[in-house]
Amino acid sequence: MKKRLVTDRMAGERIPTEHEEQRELVKWFRQSFDGVRIFAIPNGGARSITTAAKLKVEGVSAGVPDLYVPAWKLWIEMKRTKGGVVDKAQKDWHDYLTAIGDRVIVCRGADEAKRMIEIEMEGK
Repeated sequence: MKKRLVTDRMAGERIPTEHEEQRELVKWFRQSFDGVRIFAIPNGGARSITTAAKLKVEGVSAGVPDLYVPAWKLWIEMKRTKGGVVDKAQKDWHDYLTAIGDRVIVCRGADEAKRMIEIEMEGK
């Protein structure tokens, strides 16, 4: 199967996937904040119907943000630098998590996520 490259239609530049952006962010985070844990919520991705059904009964829920930093009660929703929108299920989860006192940030790419996390750290 050939990997599809997504490009910025105006500039002809390849836009990194959400996976690539998240991978870069997690690597940076783990190098920058020794001892602070971050983990991914495996909600996305293509799955067989059987696997999807198993995960659903195990508690996987559409819309949960991509990453969580428990020590900071910080949820991180990753989006590509261009494209990608917060859907209704994600908005619902963001509202719920904020209502119970957690923080949710929506980041367009790893660079924006790094900046937003650094801003979060200023308040600590």
